[in-house]
Amino acid sequence: MGRTADLAESFLQATEAAAIAAAKWRGRGERKLADGAAVEAMRTVFDSVPFDGRVAIGEGERDDAPMLWIGEPLGSRQGDPEALSIDIAVDPLECTNHCATDSPNAIAVLAAAPRGTLLHAPDCYMDKIAGSAELLGKISLEADVAYNIEEAASALDKPIREILTVVMDRPRHEELIKKLRELDVRIRLIGDGDVSAALDAADPNSDVDLLMGVGAAPEGVITATALRGLGAHFEGQLVFRNDGHRERAEEMIDGDIERIWQRDDLCMSDDSIFVASGVCSGYLPGVKFRGKNAVVHSEIIDVQNGERNFTNREYPCD
Repeated sequence: MGRTADLAESFLQATEAAAIAAAKWRGRGERKLADGAAVEAMRTVFDSVPFDGRVAIGEGERDDAPMLWIGEPLGSRQGDPEALSIDIAVDPLECTNHCATDSPNAIAVLAAAPRGTLLHAPDCYMDKIAGSAELLGKISLEADVAYNIEEAASALDKPIREILTVVMDRPRHEELIKKLRELDVRIRLIGDGDVSAALDAADPNSDVDLLMGVGAAPEGVITATALRGLGAHFEGQLVFRNDGHRERAEEMIDGDIERIWQRDDLCMSDDSIFVASGVCSGYLPGVKFRGKNAVVHSEIIDVQNGERNFTNREYPCD
């Protein structure tokens, strides 16, 4: 039996196709149309990939078209016992608002791993904390903000006031931001894009030290996969917006739905990969249209090998 990484080329084609489709809508103020274009482009590629796939976690349930819905079967070898059985955590267009305004860090992104090794959960929120390998085991959602900042400063050998924490600019983070201000740390507020922000926090060469706050759960699972490959720190705890999401979680998750999920609980296998393609320039360069062609920049993280590979490829484009 092969490895998940054997399908890396196909998964890369899926994110590249989604990135090109979404990039055609950059700056046009039509985030739903951009998202829909990315979904359909990615689904078209998946239809031809020789695997028995399933969306383990994504944005939306079956009736929430045009999403790649949670539980959706993917691939051309459904039910084939000889095929790789793979779970996908996916966001065909992370940062739809940023694509609509042509702002940084819109990406097409997914994580893939053997069936049953990615968290299978409803489209809910997740409280997250992420940092580099130096912070592994030093910080936790179980601790308060002050403790985590102090531990980060100590582990990174930095004054507290030089710690840079990324937080999504949302009303729900008012108290978190207040506490960070009281500690006199640096805060970078972002509109969207906590996958990119977590990758920055995981990179010891980046100026970002921490990601904190509540974002979407699918992106949390995707991030956990990437950071497992980088040996970096990630924890998440599901946050439910309504009773319906809580009930769905109780149906889908075996065990305590209130638990704090460690990085390796969210992605339980080294036989996994992370794939992202840039739509709007930021963490990755955005799609560049050259005449009738499109150039796409992407990253693949092979978790088992801990390898980060960056690519750029050119495709004919209508």
